[in-house]
Amino acid sequence: MLTHTPGYPRIGAFREMKRACEGYWKGTLDQSALKAAALAEKQYRWRVQHEAGIDLIACNDFSLYDHVQDMSFTLGAIPERYEALSRHLSDLDLYFAMCRGYQESGFDVTAMEMTKWFDTNYHYLVPEFTRDQDFHYFSRKCVEEFLEAKAFGVAEPKTVLIGPISYLLLGREKSEDFHRLDLIESLMPVYMAVLEDLHYNGCRWVQLDEPFLVTDLDERTRQLFGEVYALLRQHFPDMHLIMATYFDGLGDNLATALSLPVDTLHVDAVRGFGDLPALFEQLPPEMNISLGLVDGRNIWINNLEESLGLLGLAVQSLGHDRVMVSSSCSLLHVPCDRDNEPEGGSMPDFLKPWLAFARQKLDEIRLLADLMQDDVSGEAFDGLAEHLKIVEERRHLKQLRNEEVRTRCASFANQPVARPECFAERNMLQQEWLRLPVLPTTMIGSLPQTPELRSLRKRYRNGNLSPEEYRSAIREMIGQAIRWQESVDLDVLVHGEFERTDMVEFFGEHLDGVAFTGNGWVQSYGARAVKPPVIYGDVSRKQPMTVELAMYAQSLTDKPVKGMLTGPGTILKWSFVRDDQPLGETAMQVALALRDEVTDLELAGIGIIQIDEPGIREGLPLKRADRERYLEWSVRAFLLCSGCVGPATQIHTHLCYADYGDILDALKMMDADVLTIETARSDMKVLADFAEGDYMNQLGPGIYDIHSPRIPSERELEEQLKKVLRHFRPEQIWVNPDCGLKTRSWDEVIPAIENMVTATIMTRRHLEKPPVSVG
Repeated sequence: MLTHTPGYPRIGAFREMKRACEGYWKGTLDQSALKAAALAEKQYRWRVQHEAGIDLIACNDFSLYDHVQDMSFTLGAIPERYEALSRHLSDLDLYFAMCRGYQESGFDVTAMEMTKWFDTNYHYLVPEFTRDQDFHYFSRKCVEEFLEAKAFGVAEPKTVLIGPISYLLLGREKSEDFHRLDLIESLMPVYMAVLEDLHYNGCRWVQLDEPFLVTDLDERTRQLFGEVYALLRQHFPDMHLIMATYFDGLGDNLATALSLPVDTLHVDAVRGFGDLPALFEQLPPEMNISLGLVDGRNIWINNLEESLGLLGLAVQSLGHDRVMVSSSCSLLHVPCDRDNEPEGGSMPDFLKPWLAFARQKLDEIRLLADLMQDDVSGEAFDGLAEHLKIVEERRHLKQLRNEEVRTRCASFANQPVARPECFAERNMLQQEWLRLPVLPTTMIGSLPQTPELRSLRKRYRNGNLSPEEYRSAIREMIGQAIRWQESVDLDVLVHGEFERTDMVEFFGEHLDGVAFTGNGWVQSYGARAVKPPVIYGDVSRKQPMTVELAMYAQSLTDKPVKGMLTGPGTILKWSFVRDDQPLGETAMQVALALRDEVTDLELAGIGIIQIDEPGIREGLPLKRADRERYLEWSVRAFLLCSGCVGPATQIHTHLCYADYGDILDALKMMDADVLTIETARSDMKVLADFAEGDYMNQLGPGIYDIHSPRIPSERELEEQLKKVLRHFRPEQIWVNPDCGLKTRSWDEVIPAIENMVTATIMTRRHLEKPPVSVG
């Protein structure tokens, strides 16, 4: 019974690749040093999997920035705006320019659009397609990494590629006169050239990721799967093709998947549990199955008893030789190794044995396979007994339940939670209270997390700074930020979030029932990594979390300063959430904790409260049939925490990197007074969805991309505002960047915000000019 995983974490156990890439971008590391760091990380990953006894070890699942962008680079799908740049830069620098934008040596080129990888918090670079798209074999990265793995001693490296149909569906058309699937005929010769190169160099195992097979597909797309894979099988009869699906079950696409001429079908047995009986019964005799029994999206230890039951059914139906054991999806979405957690850290002692990070999941995969052998070793039996003991202890631990929290949640079960006043009534009162100009300017929340700030935090954590000294330093930073915002004439200010390492981790540190790790880093995009909190029990607020600094910031200025919170849907989506109760129940507990914070902020005189919910679209189920129930409880959770304020208090929320049109009705039901959204990387095109959907509340489209180091000019930002005003009345629009600014430097932030304010002032003047009469 073979073992494998669809992929392994690549940011580094201690964020080694983050530091290497950032060093290269800053010029402190040269190209050879970056490549050496990348090779060291790849070799570490291969060694860990080998030591765990994994049979098929993946290669080409590593990336310096993003695996979808790697595929675009391989296939030569390089947008035209980078053509001149490609003659000026090395291939590596061109790759990073596409990921981050480029503003040097007389060039000023925007980055590629970024959006969420299905329903995860990972962001990928969206391929851009034209009707006459030129695909050509441009980068041999996958072959080079296969050869590196072989040279390192991996006996049978399994090369991971995004499948051709999912690759096209991940992209966007740059015009409306074609569908991206129309490009399949021009794409396939390049795919086959890549596979031929791999085959020539000795690659026998290829994993083709086709996650779109778990989404709602039309008949044309299902038919295309058959045609494409028949072509691949015809040209590569002796390659072992693994088609990998994940993040849900196959559902209505089950028959399509089973009809494809692939050697092995990988399925997500965690989220696609309901498909398994039909799979075992209908799997063609020439096809093997890879069962993703170990959850690649969460960090709780596997329930081996349940997994072994499923494996037993599979073996009974198919035999040992036709079944592989795997994780449900790539382990990209979990931290590297539980053993990296520091002794005496903040994680409760009882919690650590319950957790399985990527390294522990490898052991679980191996143990499941070993327990299915005819001659099971004593070591395997001991491993099973230890797992069963931990699962049972967790089930009965008293720390999981807080009866007061549960009683309070039950009391709100049937109560109306939305604000009683309509938006028009609230808007009138808020205008009288706030007295903001047309096109008010603001920022999303966070300001640069400088090396000085990180050093300050480290000294405080190490005990070299007293709590009083630390608070005083944070207050000084807030004061400087307020004075700077006043000097550039922003209308609504932010305190900068200098006390917060992360917008979710901060709240995890201040809630009961939530723990956080010391080194549980997970890649979010590029060189950005986060440490998701661990929600293990019933959630409640210990004490006010943000009120003191919000009041302090407001005391420094006559302009309004926003109170800043992270919403319940995002806290859940960006955490590792307990799996022993429905997600909706945990959402209501978090919402009630935030409701108390919102109430205290309003009582403290904070007139604008922003409750960020970028995770709400991200959590949308992949199948339409499952969405209504999710949106019902996620919208109710937002209303539960936001609906407790008076009509004059203005509620903001923020979303980013998502297809907003999919949840527009839900956004209307959330009824935030101001909704700020990321729109810059998509060139404002998402605004059409809001205009066509008659979105009536106020809207703040992000007019510049904060995930790129380039600084937008005043003229560029004026043009962005013109695009916005083609869709909406000026009275409806706020002006802001598209996300928080914590990842940028002050050298980038200051001129960008100054240009944004100047562009807004110029746009206001144009609006004030009377129309020129004709005739």
